[in-house]
Amino acid sequence: MVQLHLKRGDESQFLLSTTVDVPLESLIQQITAIYNGRLKIDRICAEIPELADHGVTLPPNMQGLTDDQIEELKLKDEWEEKCVPSGGAVFKKDEIGRRNGHAPSDKMKEVLMKTVEEAKVLISKKQVQANVCVTMEMVKEALDQLRGAVMIVYPMGLPPHDPIRMEFEDREDLSQTQASLQVITEDECQLWWAAKEMQRGKKLQDYIGKNEKTKLVVKIQKKGQGAPAREPLVTEEQQKQMMMHYYRKQEELKKLEEADDDSHLDSEWSDRQALKRQFQGLTNIKWGPR
Repeated sequence: MVQLHLKRGDESQFLLSTTVDVPLESLIQQITAIYNGRLKIDRICAEIPELADHGVTLPPNMQGLTDDQIEELKLKDEWEEKCVPSGGAVFKKDEIGRRNGHAPSDKMKEVLMKTVEEAKVLISKKQVQANVCVTMEMVKEALDQLRGAVMIVYPMGLPPHDPIRMEFEDREDLSQTQASLQVITEDECQLWWAAKEMQRGKKLQDYIGKNEKTKLVVKIQKKGQGAPAREPLVTEEQQKQMMMHYYRKQEELKKLEEADDDSHLDSEWSDRQALKRQFQGLTNIKWGPR
């Protein structure tokens, strides 16, 4: 199987296992599905701690208002009584006025937070270092785990305007958000390898040959952004290792220079001719006036 190391810019994303005869259209579809699925999981994992701390999201027309403003405008959250967490709620006011403050109990909060950690591990970028290839099944498993945990804590479901429910139902609105800049649709996705764009209509083998044991770094790019920067000849980790090796060599040379003391050659015991002079009676000869 061919192993692709997917990057966006200089940042590693995930490893993908494929074959040389895969059409580029199918490969792009698979890559964008995994890439955007991981982003969706990240967004849900960022929202769930807020759900665990402050309960469900208020209706859009009540968000950011003070209690006095809500009372003055005679607004009411009709989902407050419907969306009660299992085991009862613990009131913890949301200072930014985005959630209703009816948080789950510590036990239910633990269920949510533990599932978040498990989901993050499945799609973590550290899987690249562990040489684990990410699949769409792993992405779906992480989403199912998160969905299951939310259902345990909120068996009646979340309000339709809650961002977590919107993510699960693929209704999320990312317009005018930083998250929207990260998403790459299938139509606008480009794959680059060896400073060349892999053109749709071709197969992977048209670029890398028929060796199924190939490993290569492929960069994801949006249309119109031009060619991504080339990969450095030496990776950051390799550069660190080279610097460490150079430093150790310098230290070794420094120690050798300090130990290179030949003053012992002037000592009597190091004189190779001492025994010969002793037999010849020349050991006590002194030169100069008495």
